[in-house]
Amino acid sequence: MSSAVAQSGLFVAKALQRPAQSFARCSRQQYLRLRAQQVQSKRAFGVRASVWQKKYTEDHEWIDTSSPESASIGISTYAAKALGDVVYVELPAVGLEVSKGEPIGAVESVKSASDIMTPVSGVVTEVNSLLEDKPGTINSSPEADGWIAKIQVSDQGEWEGLMDGEAYKTFTEEVETSPLFAGGLSLISLSNPKSFHAGSLAFCVAR
Repeated sequence: MSSAVAQSGLFVAKALQRPAQSFARCSRQQYLRLRAQQVQSKRAFGVRASVWQKKYTEDHEWIDTSSPESASIGISTYAAKALGDVVYVELPAVGLEVSKGEPIGAVESVKSASDIMTPVSGVVTEVNSLLEDKPGTINSSPEADGWIAKIQVSDQGEWEGLMDGEAYKTFTEEVETSPLFAGGLSLISLSNPKSFHAGSLAFCVAR
């Protein structure tokens, strides 16, 4: 045991006599490697954050602005909740040319029927055929699996005036505090003369 301790002490003594350069070099390399990983991670997060951004309209539609060549559109979670159980979705035709604010389809629920307006101009490149068999997907996943159509955007400047998530949240809160909402609400079609919001998914005072 004593000889082992002595050998151990000799090893430590020799280690202490070695120059600290190798340790410093190793530490610096590890630091640089870690720093590079951190920078790469931040850049990747920044790219993901900037790529994915939804914009919202006052008519309660949303558009994914990450891909102008194939921008998904649908109705917001707020609108889906107000509509109630969706029983039918009318989808646009692929290849249809549309202008901002035009109807491209419709949603029917147990409460009402409402047109879906396109937030931008362009050409319909794809539709969500899942909604034909499972229209309730709009209720369960309105801003993901429940997307309605994809559009090749002809003018990206048209979505500059749309609301981001925070602005849309504020907008819906202001809508709910309107005196016109006193006594309860329901979502109705635009053909109903009681509607007061000049949008596709119009709100009215519940009867």
